[in-house]
Amino acid sequence: MKNTPSRTIRAGNLYIGGGHPLTVQSMTNIPAEDTERSVTQILALERAGCDIVRLAVPSERAAEVFRAAKKAGAKVPLVADIHFDYRLALAAIRGGADKIRINPGNIGEWWKVKEVADACRNAGLPIRIGVNGGSLDRRLLEKYGAPTAEALAESALEEASVLEDCGFSDIVISIKSSNVTEMLAANRLVREQSDYPLHLGVTEAGDDYSGLVKNAIGIGALLAEGIGDTLRVSLTADPIEEVRAGREILRALGMDPRGSIDVISCPTCGRTKIDLIGLEKRFKEAAAGIDPHGKRIRVAVMGCVVNGPGEAKEADFGIAGGDGCCVFFGRGGEREKLSENEALARLIEETRRAANS
Repeated sequence: MKNTPSRTIRAGNLYIGGGHPLTVQSMTNIPAEDTERSVTQILALERAGCDIVRLAVPSERAAEVFRAAKKAGAKVPLVADIHFDYRLALAAIRGGADKIRINPGNIGEWWKVKEVADACRNAGLPIRIGVNGGSLDRRLLEKYGAPTAEALAESALEEASVLEDCGFSDIVISIKSSNVTEMLAANRLVREQSDYPLHLGVTEAGDDYSGLVKNAIGIGALLAEGIGDTLRVSLTADPIEEVRAGREILRALGMDPRGSIDVISCPTCGRTKIDLIGLEKRFKEAAAGIDPHGKRIRVAVMGCVVNGPGEAKEADFGIAGGDGCCVFFGRGGEREKLSENEALARLIEETRRAANS
């Protein structure tokens, strides 16, 4: 399969595509006209590690949030989600949006699309074309009989051609489906046929358990192939959970530009004589407040000394359970017998030291 390198576009203070660091996105779920609460949520998402935040703009009043968020100190690029009314895109651009997202065909006549394209070009803003199976053009549904991968890819590339005909090329393409297999195939098709940056995600994926599984498969598979430039893990959950999930996918692939604290932990067995599940949970809660500063730190929390140190030999340091106690071990071969609480404190201390070294 041909994997065309993506072009680079800029949204606010971030570059997307062209080999730039992968970014994690989410979307506010506060009623759009509630500017104050929307700004509060934007700032919370930014603190949680969200790189780009999208907001629905169903009215001109809702477009006021962009200016308000920046006045409140938000630094993340803000995306205006526009449907049907091109004037809302123009209002969002005037209000300070950093990027516009449209659905293929629902802006209406060509001249309306051109109005949006011209305004974005003049303001230096990119446009994301968002395609999903639930809003596919009737003509393509009749042609393919269903929202197939081919139909989704054709819809995205057709809309990109419309923008290109308007003299606009700062385009990001997003093809999402609740069907993971179709999402994978559609994104591969678009990557074969174009160099537009791709925004990855599985839409209508479900809650923070089933939704994470579907997105991890779809997003993870494409990223492992070198496809994808930015992502959103869509969940029926608090948007902050989307950010956590997106970061976790990047960390699992070793692709999080912010670095990661990876926990290697065993599934436990009859040899386990410590509260391994509780220790692992307590460590992760503590580690969530440690900034790895771009490093990848591997910490092992293992159930027994029979296999623990050997199975976790790629870890920077870790603990393995004994008979009611723990053994701390490091890459230098050192070992130290500790109580469970002492072991937890040592892990946290060593993680902070590694992050700040």
